[in-house]
Amino acid sequence: QVQLVESGGGLVQAGGSLRLSCAASGSRFVINTMDWYRQAPGDQREFVARVTPGGNTNYEDSVKGRFIISRDNAKKTVYLQMNSMKPEDKAVYYCKATRLSYEYWGHGTQVTVSS
Repeated sequence: QVQLVESGGGLVQAGGSLRLSCAASGSRFVINTMDWYRQAPGDQREFVARVTPGGNTNYEDSVKGRFIISRDNAKKTVYLQMNSMKPEDKAVYYCKATRLSYEYWGHGTQVTVSS
C-alpha cells in the first residue's frame, strides 16, 4: 500500500513559480513510477509529467520547458517545479504512483494562477 500527500499549492501570479511536493509512505518507493496530473474545473484529469524509477522524464506538451519533475528516493518524495506559470495552469494537481499494475493517488493540491 502507498499513501501520497501533496503539498505546495497556492496562489501565484502569472509568470511566477511554485514547487509542489508529493511525499509517499510505505517501502520500495524507488520502484514506483511517479506522475503528476491536474484537473481544472469542468475538465477531465490530464497528465502533466512523469519520472520513472530510472529517472527518465516526460511531459505534456503545454508544460515542456516550464515544468520540471524530479524525485528524491531517500526522502520518498517527488517534486514538480513549475515556472513561467500561466492562468491555464490553474487546477488541482494530483500525484500518482504506479507500482506493477497498481495505481495510487493523492488527494490533490490546489494551484491558482492570477493574470
